Amino acid sequence: MTSQPIGLRAGSRLAGRVGWTRVLAILLALVVCAASAAALQRPEADGTTLVRGPFVVHHWGAPRLAARILEIIEEASGLPALPAGVLAGGDPIHIHLAPDEAHFDSLTGGRAPEWGAGIALPEAGVIVLPAYASRRGGPQELARTLRHELAHIALHRYLAPARVPRWFHEGYARWAAGELDWEAGWQLRIAFLLGRAPPLDSLTLDWPDTEAEARIAYLLAASTIEYLTQYGGERGIALLLERWKAEGALEPALWRTYGLTLPQLEEVWRAHVRRRYGWLVFLSHSVVFWAFSAVVLLILFGIRRRRDRARMAILRATEPPDDPAYWLEAEEEPDGDGGVEHGGAR
Repeated sequence: MTSQPIGLRAGSRLAGRVGWTRVLAILLALVVCAASAAALQRPEADGTTLVRGPFVVHHWGAPRLAARILEIIEEASGLPALPAGVLAGGDPIHIHLAPDEAHFDSLTGGRAPEWGAGIALPEAGVIVLPAYASRRGGPQELARTLRHELAHIALHRYLAPARVPRWFHEGYARWAAGELDWEAGWQLRIAFLLGRAPPLDSLTLDWPDTEAEARIAYLLAASTIEYLTQYGGERGIALLLERWKAEGALEPALWRTYGLTLPQLEEVWRAHVRRRYGWLVFLSHSVVFWAFSAVVLLILFGIRRRRDRARMAILRATEPPDDPAYWLEAEEEPDGDGGVEHGGAR
């Protein structure tokens, strides 16, 4: 018996072939998934809700922090290269301030790694942030993390239903949150120096599970957006997103905006990363090179001076005395018999 593709309309034939047991199991799984998605949008029974516009903040005994979250959203000048009202359109955005690790795991369904500072579910419009001090971060870091997660939701809502590659999602979010800063640049340089950076052979990038490698992968993704801003600035990214929304795909929008295909972007981006974050190039074209050279020269000068002092001490210790040492010789005086009497030094 040959199998045939079964579409959505073949529900009755499917029941006849595989039995009602399997159908009920599938329906039960769908109900559980729907309930899980709905649970992420609702606070738990002991939580408190603070609403302002399209933003709903759920907290557990942290009203000041919840109010501060809403203030941060109002103070933000919008996300770069996206329309100002992109977050206001559509369903409300639920922001959960998890009071502890147990709540965080419950709200995220255990999908966030132990080092993740926050998580966004763009399709559900849900953000989960840690409101407790841990290796994920602390409340003092929520502003940047919140902006990062809001960027994920905004990008998804603006480009939907177009598919957004993960490297662009993460790259845009980090660029919009200002996370590709001086410190991030040093992390990339050290990763290249120690050989810990993932290979730059594909823009898809591998997203490893380890914390260090994943962070470097995110920074590399952000460097693609940084590279594109060199040719058109923020306005160029805005045009790319507008054309992406209109075309429904990234590559034609990329070609219309920058005259590049994805393989060409990959090639020039790899060269850009090596040029900007390569260790030897950085040392030879920056103040650090001259500062390093000055330190080396000072060290060599100190070694040379110490060696010269040691040699001088040896020479002085082995130097013969003046000859004759006449001031130390005994004086000769005539005695009463006409001889010579040897006396001591006066």
